[in-house]
Amino acid sequence: MYQIKLTDDALEDFKWFKKSEQTLILDTIEEQLSWEPAKGTKHRKSLRPNDLSKWELRIGNKRVFYDVDKDNKLIKIKAIGWKEHNTLLIKGKEFKL
Repeated sequence: MYQIKLTDDALEDFKWFKKSEQTLILDTIEEQLSWEPAKGTKHRKSLRPNDLSKWELRIGNKRVFYDVDKDNKLIKIKAIGWKEHNTLLIKGKEFKL
């Protein structure tokens, strides 16, 4: 089982969501990333090289960006945002991967 850590930036991103959305995000992170977080599924995918993270978890229109340290069994959540059409928003601002 992997340990999950949120960066300070991810915690700030998290505050942009309603309490009900926060609960959904945390529950889904726990459910989807505790086992085999570096395996692609219909909710998880490996990203092209970028400055943010190697992996993305999809929760409806929400996106959780994370890296996996397999040696230490650690998941580092780096950012949490949402999609509006083809635009990714983090902290209410457009973000380009």
